[in-house]
Amino acid sequence: MIELLLLKIPILGSKIIDIDSFLEMLIKFAINLIVAFIIIRKIYYPIHKRKDYLFTYFLFNILIFFVCILLNGVKLKLGFAFGLFAIFGILRYRTEQLPIKEMTYLFMIIAIAIVNSLSDDKVSLAELVLVNGTIVLATYLLEKVFLLKHESRKEIVYEKIENIKPENYGLLINDLKERTGLNIHRVQVGHIDFLKDTVRIIIFYYEDKNAQEPIQDIFISNKNE
Repeated sequence: MIELLLLKIPILGSKIIDIDSFLEMLIKFAINLIVAFIIIRKIYYPIHKRKDYLFTYFLFNILIFFVCILLNGVKLKLGFAFGLFAIFGILRYRTEQLPIKEMTYLFMIIAIAIVNSLSDDKVSLAELVLVNGTIVLATYLLEKVFLLKHESRKEIVYEKIENIKPENYGLLINDLKERTGLNIHRVQVGHIDFLKDTVRIIIFYYEDKNAQEPIQDIFISNKNE
């Protein structure tokens, strides 16, 4: 009786609950969230230790999943999925530039949400589990087995501008190691400001597994403002 009354109202003209669809959504969401949790919390965070990206990755994954699964009935399917990738690709250029590895994780989190939400009756549960398991296994192997040393990068503002000369490269590396305490193995010189006698340098270093939170952008200077 209640369902018949609802169908007469245009705005509420739908079922209160469709048990089959609801259970299917719960199963897909559970698989999606478990896979996202393993990749983000168990693989990504212990290595990179970036709490700010945890928030982004989890919410991106959840939001994309629900957007896709609710609009799945529109039958946009593959075109809709590629449209989402295009939208977030554009958004990338409107925000702070992310390192390539963080962008890869973001792309993977979006892809997982799309795969799990848009899978239909032609894709069996075993196939869905296999796809998600393969993604998790590949990520784990690449991060934990094949890439034993994790290279991090930070941008610093450096005031000893004479050390950026090619012949003083060794002095530059040693000075940065001593002042930051990081295992720096290479640097990349960026913008040089001769008015302030400063230069922006990107340092590349291997993280210590026992280290705490990674340092943020550094300003190295002995000069008074």
